[in-house]
Amino acid sequence: MRKIREILRLKHEAKLTDRQVARGAGVSRWAVASCLAQAGAAGISWPLSPDLDEGALEALLYRPESASPRHPLPDFDAIRDSFSKHKGVTRRLAWEEYRQAHPSGMRYSSFCDRYRDWLKAQDLVLRVPHEPGEALYVDYAGQTAQITDPETGELRKVKIFVAVLGYSNLTYTEATMGETTADWISAQVRSLEYCGGVPKKIVPDNPKALITRASRYEPDLNPNYQEFAEHFKVAVVPARVREPQDKAKVETGVQIVERFILAPLRNQTFFSLAEFNTALWAGLEELNDKPFQKLPGSRRSRFEEAERIALSPLPDRPFAYAVWKKTKVHLDYHVEIERHYYSVPYAHAGKTVDVCLSERTIEVFLRGKVIAAHIRSRTAGELTTVPGHRPERHQGMLDLSHEKLLSRAEAIGPATAEMIGAQIHRRIHPDQALNTSLGILRLAKDYGPTALEVAAVQALEVKVFSYRALQTFLRSPRPQTPKAPPRIEHENIRGAQYFEVTSC
Repeated sequence: MRKIREILRLKHEAKLTDRQVARGAGVSRWAVASCLAQAGAAGISWPLSPDLDEGALEALLYRPESASPRHPLPDFDAIRDSFSKHKGVTRRLAWEEYRQAHPSGMRYSSFCDRYRDWLKAQDLVLRVPHEPGEALYVDYAGQTAQITDPETGELRKVKIFVAVLGYSNLTYTEATMGETTADWISAQVRSLEYCGGVPKKIVPDNPKALITRASRYEPDLNPNYQEFAEHFKVAVVPARVREPQDKAKVETGVQIVERFILAPLRNQTFFSLAEFNTALWAGLEELNDKPFQKLPGSRRSRFEEAERIALSPLPDRPFAYAVWKKTKVHLDYHVEIERHYYSVPYAHAGKTVDVCLSERTIEVFLRGKVIAAHIRSRTAGELTTVPGHRPERHQGMLDLSHEKLLSRAEAIGPATAEMIGAQIHRRIHPDQALNTSLGILRLAKDYGPTALEVAAVQALEVKVFSYRALQTFLRSPRPQTPKAPPRIEHENIRGAQYFEVTSC
């Protein structure tokens, strides 16, 4: 429009010829003639009205052609949907179907030009401003790296985690052995520690390890990831499914890490994950200190100037990753975790509980309430039992000892105590002696303490110490041996020695 204004000014105000106007405006003579003809047809004269802006001038000179009813535009929105939903649909096929519906419609070249222009209008990009401390974008790179087993020489793939702060573009990266829930969460914990604070939200993709049910409006987080978010008091806002532009920061960050950190390491050999991460972090420091090409400063300087202060402080207590699982309490009021058995209060036997396994502890929950907690054990096949979790009768059985049983036997009599004391020396295993001693003392309840003492005396006389021997003496009591008459010493009484034959 500025050229048209200049052509009209030179022609009507300067009174120049068409050739001179073309030379002065820097256009062809044909352009000058065409412009003057359009202006004459539109009734435009010089000087132009002050209210006539460029838009109005263009509308007067080049009036849009009204769409002919015989040449309707195709439904480009439906055509694009058919491209994505149906394999094998091409532009030519879409144009042929359009010409079948409208035989006098546009030609194929015009159809493609119009569709291309329509796509440009649909694929506009929204540049979202990022506030300091607003968001941390996280993802795993598609590219992997390798470490070498020093013993076998086997190559093992490692995954590359990347996190980028929205405002400063401060980047963090590390290698993990996989993309499990533990890998995702542990890497995010270390990225927050690297930043020295917590943003208002974290924007991941929708991996199954973190998001149990993807939804644009109410996604369901993995319980471990939910616990992570609650611990750091951060909101988790997953990107929309198949909408990578929602996390464009980390998409770009992944490319930068691949090009400026991973690519220079491609010819080096690493024998452990720690060794590879050391090299990775060295490159990371260079990346964050590298000056921007189109902005002043660097990622780190921009972070230190405006974003560090906007982050919330890290929690005082470090985050402990835990695994949750459901299990049933056995009839022995223990739960089995990794082949080790942990007790819970006996009243919960048979119930289904939630178990939280951290690196050092085991916590058992019932309806959200902790009912038992233990130090985690790695020994298979053994028990970790709190005495208070047992019922009283079970605790009473375990509280039995030979000392207590001997004390009860002494209250009955010395012979019974001697019988009990003899058991520990006659049995291979202490529990065998314990059971026999319990049986002997049980006889006092069935036959009475006095009868038991008498039977113990008789058993000791014949040197038998078994439970069955005592039971036999109690069922068939032996008469007591009468006492021998007292021996009388007198000079007129001859003893047995008088009758002994002596040799001459």
